[in-house]
Amino acid sequence: MSGLRVYSTSVTGSREIKSQQNEVTRILDGKRIQYELVDISQDNALRDEMRALAGNPKATPPQIVNGDQYCGDYELFVEAVEQNTLQEFLKLA
Repeated sequence: MSGLRVYSTSVTGSREIKSQQNEVTRILDGKRIQYELVDISQDNALRDEMRALAGNPKATPPQIVNGDQYCGDYELFVEAVEQNTLQEFLKLA
């Protein structure tokens, strides 16, 4: 497993989660940063993998991982964008 992955879900009743996922992918696309979207709703093993990488048994999407290194969740992502430290946050620098 290598490269940037964004764990998301295509099945959620939460408008907040949908909105956060859309914002993460919009920003990454806008900056032309390549990533793989991992839909955890397709397989419970993917949800478990996301939660294990996040170190949080209750973690919800979006969660961002580079290779096997956990980058962070939506709040940390937005903070990195605002502080202009996205490359470091995504472990690309």
